[in-house]
This record gives sequence, structure tokens and C-alpha cells, in this order.
Amino acid sequence: MPLGINLTLLIGANQPKPAPRLLMEAIQSVEVTYSDEGSSGFQIIFRGGRAGRNDLQDYQLIKNPLFQVFNRVILVVTMGATAQVLMDGVITNQQLSPSMTPGGSTFTITGEDVSVMMDLEEKSVEHTAQDEATIARLLVSNYSKYGLIPQVVNPPVRDQPTRNERIPSQQGTDLEYLKAIAQRFAYVFYVIPGPASGSNTAYWGPPQRKGQAQKALSVNMGSFSNVNSINFQNNALAATAVEGSVQDRKTNKIRPVQEYNSDRPQLAKQAALTQQSHRRLKQFRQTGRETAQADAHAQAITDRSVDDVVTVTGELDTLRYGGLLQLRGLVGLRGVGHSYDGYYYVKNVTHKISKGEYKQNFTITREGLGTTTQRVSI
Repeated sequence: MPLGINLTLLIGANQPKPAPRLLMEAIQSVEVTYSDEGSSGFQIIFRGGRAGRNDLQDYQLIKNPLFQVFNRVILVVTMGATAQVLMDGVITNQQLSPSMTPGGSTFTITGEDVSVMMDLEEKSVEHTAQDEATIARLLVSNYSKYGLIPQVVNPPVRDQPTRNERIPSQQGTDLEYLKAIAQRFAYVFYVIPGPASGSNTAYWGPPQRKGQAQKALSVNMGSFSNVNSINFQNNALAATAVEGSVQDRKTNKIRPVQEYNSDRPQLAKQAALTQQSHRRLKQFRQTGRETAQADAHAQAITDRSVDDVVTVTGELDTLRYGGLLQLRGLVGLRGVGHSYDGYYYVKNVTHKISKGEYKQNFTITREGLGTTTQRVSI
């Protein structure tokens, strides 16, 4: 690990304990990947070999009960006096790569965050007279053994049908259903480690794009630079407006459904949805909705479309940056010019840790070109 940064590994069946020194010394590299849409994942590569009497029948690493699949893994990074849980997950894969060179063999464990345990069993369940937020709280409560703390935000429209109207039916895993009912409102569902080691926050609600921005990513700024490489893409085909109509299931009247603007917080001066000469137009053809529900669905389609207009990828030097880039938050970018400077939403972060090195690969996005501010948080 780089000077000033420490990595702690806890591993075990139900209540993971600090890994023994022998395992810590065998770590070759650690990679943790966060995505705002899918599950987070981890990969730890250990150096191994068969050199002594204990290795005659098999590799000791493979035989170690700590590495059994579905054991829990917690990774904690300490920078200075601040400790942060980087990953709380479950081992789902093992890989052995033998080598003819002494000490060249590696043993790799790979896994996902604890939400993977919500994706193992397909179910057929009826949620009678329950709205989406209530269903979300109920499903999360079934996984308290993994320290899941539900954080559920009520949607703007409450859809609690009576038994005579319809019965919400779950056909799939709990994770699939949580994500499906979230998409109806352009909401998201994900699990993040913390705030304390051994606990996890299960968030079901709108994308979190507000709040204080993180320390800026700096490019071409001499000793203040903390970005090693960076790339920009501007997708002119992403922004989508919605038009159509719906027959309100309660009043039986046909109402127009139109959505031409995103209600995401504006990060770009020239939003593609309103400033481009052309944009995609999607017809709203859903049925069996109330007018308010149809409007919410149309808004969700438009909101999701602007998430990928401007996409920025790069590599961050963790020591120079002085912290961990947080997923699903805002971050400033400076040093690349007026078109691409400004604030962005953090969509993906991959932490790559090895002896003497800690890099963070990132993907940040926003809805168009041009900065809305002359200064970003540093």
C-alpha cells in the first residue's frame, strides 16, 4: 500500500474477523468496482505456491476455510486517521492459476456486494394492497442478517391498489423486483457498505445528485493535478422527449402525456434535451395507468435518457487526490476548458490497489456541454 494508506481485510462465514497476517502478506492486488446501476464487485489476488510439506496434497490457500464461497468479505481503507468501508460482499467465485515458476501461482477470490444474496431465489409472491415503497421496506427487512438498513424514499405518486383493482405480483428475485418497481419512478435501488463495518445501507429512491460536491478532479494544473488520464464523449442521440396519451383507468378519459424536460438538477449550461437542434422523440403507449402515474413514467424515461449525454472516463491518483471518490455524488472538474469544466455526477468508480500504488478509474456524466459555475470545490 502507498505510504499513509492502510488496507484491512475481514473475512469469515457470518461475522468476519481480521484476516491472519499470513493472508495479508500474500495479497498481490485488490480491485473494487462500484456502479450506480448494478451491484458492486471485488477481486482479491493472492500469491501462492506449493513449497512445503503442508502443500503436498493441495494448495494451502485453496484449503483455507476462510475462502469458502459465500463467505463474507469486508475491506476497510484507512487514510490518515479516517477509516472507510470500501466493500462488504460475498465470495462468489474462486480461480487458481498455477505457475511453473516458484511463487508465481495465484489464487483469486471474486464476489459482489451483499445484494447478491437477494438475487438467488426466484419467487412468485403477491403484494396485496401495498404500494411500492411499502414493498421495498418489506423485502429489505428479510436480509437483516447482512446488516441491511433500509433507506426508502416515498415516490411522488402513491400507487396502492385495492384487491378489486389489481394485485401487485412479484415474478422473480427480490433484487429484480426492487429494481423493477424503482424504475417506474426513475428511482434506483442499491446497497452500499457502512456507515459502520458490518452494516449496509439499502437505498430505494431517486438518484442522489444534490448536496455538497466532492473535491475537484484537476487536469493539466501542474502540482495541483490529480488526474493521470481523461477522455470525453458527447452522445447526441441520448436525450429523449416523450409524447403520447393515456386512458385514465379511473375516469376513463383520454389524457395527453408529454415530457420535454428533465427534472434532474442541471449541471450543464447547454442541456442537450433543450439546446440541441434535434432530439429523439418516444411515443408513450402504456395502458392501465392513472394520468399521474403515466406522467411519472414519462418523466422517468426522459430523466434516464439525459444521464449519458456527456460521459467522461479517466484515472485518478489517490494520493494526489487525498481521498476516495464517492459514487452517486457530485464532483467538480477543472483544467479542460469551458465546454467540459464544471460539475458532474459520479457514475462508476473502480479502486485498484497494489503494493505502493492506489489508482481510481472513474466515469462521470452530465446532460450537456458548458459549465454552470466559474469555480468548483477544491
